[in-house]
Amino acid sequence: MTILLTLLVLLTILALVIPGTAIRVLREYERAVVFRLGRAQGVKGPGLVLLIPVVDRMVRVGLRTVTLKIPVQEVITRDNVPAKVTAVAYFRVLDADRAVIEVEDFLAATSQIAQTTLRSVLGKAELDTLLSDRDRVNEDLQKVIDQQTEPWGVKVTTVEIKDVEIPERMQRAIARQAEAERERRAKVINAEAEFQASAKLAEAAAVISRNPTTLQLRYLQTLREVGGDNNSTVVFPLPIDLVRPFLTAGADPSAVNGQAFSGTTNAP
Repeated sequence: MTILLTLLVLLTILALVIPGTAIRVLREYERAVVFRLGRAQGVKGPGLVLLIPVVDRMVRVGLRTVTLKIPVQEVITRDNVPAKVTAVAYFRVLDADRAVIEVEDFLAATSQIAQTTLRSVLGKAELDTLLSDRDRVNEDLQKVIDQQTEPWGVKVTTVEIKDVEIPERMQRAIARQAEAERERRAKVINAEAEFQASAKLAEAAAVISRNPTTLQLRYLQTLREVGGDNNSTVVFPLPIDLVRPFLTAGADPSAVNGQAFSGTTNAP
C-alpha cells in the first residue's frame, strides 16, 4: 500500500512537472532556438513549442528593435580636440539562430563594438565635421558597426550622436570664429552693395551726359528734397553756363565768345 501511494505521488508530480518543461508559448516577436542533446534543432515559434523534457533545451530570443545607450566616450578628434560624446544605437535580431550560436551575448557584444567604433570613427573626424556634418558621421558609424555585427545575425539600423561636450576654451574659440565669420559676410555684402550702386550711378551718369536737360531736372528734384527739410541753409546749384556771362562781364569780349576763361573771385 505504501509503495502504491508513493508511485501515485511520483506520477502526480511528473504529471505536473512534465507539461511545464515540455510546453512553451512564444509571443509574436519571440523565437526559440532549440538544442537537443547539445545539437541545434533550428528556430521555432511563435506560438506553441513542444520540448522533450530533459533532452531539449530552449533559448528565447526577442526580435524587436533594441535601444542601446552608448556610455560617454572620451575621444580625441583629428585636429587634437578632446571631446566627450554620447550616442544611441538601434538594432534588432534578424537571425535568431546565429545570434545564439555565433556569439555568447549579442547585446553585450553589440554594446562593446559600438563603443570602440565610436572612438575609432570620431578620432578620424575633425571637430567642425563632428559639429556641422553629424548626419554623415552617424551614417559612417552605422555602416561600420553593422558590418561587424552582421555575422551574428544582428542588424544595426541607426546610430545617432546625442551630445558632444567640448572644453570651455574651445567653446569660446568657436564663438569668436563664428563672430568673425559673420563680420566677414557683412563686409562682403556691403562691398557687393557698393559695387552694384556704383554700377547704377555710372549708368545714370551716362544717361545724363547724353541729355543735359535731365541734369536740370535733377537739380530741381534736389531743391525740392532740400526744401522739404527744416534747414536754415540752402545750397542752390547752378550750371556754370548760366553764371559765366556775369563773371566775364568786364573781361575781354573774345573770352566771352568762347575763349578759355580763368580768374579768381574772392568771396566777401
